[in-house]
Amino acid sequence: MQALHLHAGPKALAHIREHGLRPEHIGVIPGAAGGPKGLILGPLDRFIFGEWLAQSQQQVDLVGASIGAWRMATACLNGSVTAFERLEHDYIHQHYEPLPGHKRVSAQQVSEAFGHSLQAFYGGRIAEVLSHPRYTLHIVTSHGRHILHREHPLGTPLGYAGAFLSNAVHRKALGAWLERVVFSGQGASLPFDAQDFRTQTVALTEGNFMPALQASCSIPFALKAVHDIPGAAAGAYWDGGITDYHLHLNWTAPTQGPDRSIVLYPHFQKNVVPGWLDKALKWRHGTSPFLDSTIVLAPNPEWVKTLPNGKLPDRQDFMTYDRDLPGRVKVWDAAARASQQLADEFAQWLTQPDPDRLQPW
Repeated sequence: MQALHLHAGPKALAHIREHGLRPEHIGVIPGAAGGPKGLILGPLDRFIFGEWLAQSQQQVDLVGASIGAWRMATACLNGSVTAFERLEHDYIHQHYEPLPGHKRVSAQQVSEAFGHSLQAFYGGRIAEVLSHPRYTLHIVTSHGRHILHREHPLGTPLGYAGAFLSNAVHRKALGAWLERVVFSGQGASLPFDAQDFRTQTVALTEGNFMPALQASCSIPFALKAVHDIPGAAAGAYWDGGITDYHLHLNWTAPTQGPDRSIVLYPHFQKNVVPGWLDKALKWRHGTSPFLDSTIVLAPNPEWVKTLPNGKLPDRQDFMTYDRDLPGRVKVWDAAARASQQLADEFAQWLTQPDPDRLQPW
């Protein structure tokens, strides 16, 4: 069964019909939030960053939220293929035991363990990420406003309830509760037009890299917010997926000629959902002109059914397998190994980029 589906916006399709697709055409690579679902993108990441893009010389903006930020930061490390393999291993084998006298793992406990994991992963190597000669990293976070400005046992649940209701009325109304804050390396400007949503930009430095990355991965209530990140406005910072779940952004990669005109998006599904609170709002799951120059690489839903449990790895697996770490590891390992087919099919398609293989949204 064919594992990989390719979806292209109209400008991307026209580009491929005229120029094909070469590594030097890529200007931006986004990395979505989505937790364990991102595990199936490991082989694609290793191929794209370790082999394919290595054949070109242009600058590329890497934009990530949550696990997507972890993936994009990993791409900036020396020896990225080995680093991606470690990311996959570390993510699959993460496990948290409740403290004595407690039935559940606390958000504080998970946050502390995750912070130690990031330190072990990037400690002593932040300069590699920030000084990469070709890749510029942009880490997306969600900054609380008003009642969400500080994490609070009562105020935070009330704030997120208000955010949910406001977002249901209009996505921009979410900006009353949370704003998008992007930490960008190398003094770079954003590779997208941010007028769609309340946005702040901050320089990504060695002093704020760790807290910014942890904040981008800090799911509300599952982990603690990260407060007062150096160089940024005071307050609580949460998972970048809250404001930008799948980075449905108004990409503005250069379009003069074939160079750097394409946004290449390895994703775990066809739809590019704007925010985490939009997951249940199906009318916001369609495409838009924001994605006209984007190619999405996504698994065939029928192929997904052949994976263990007939689905992608997801956060529910932590509850399903509870303390059965070997059981979850076995299932996630199998899904990660099977996803090598996605990378193999993309590599094969690139040898002769047939536009007829591209599917509309």
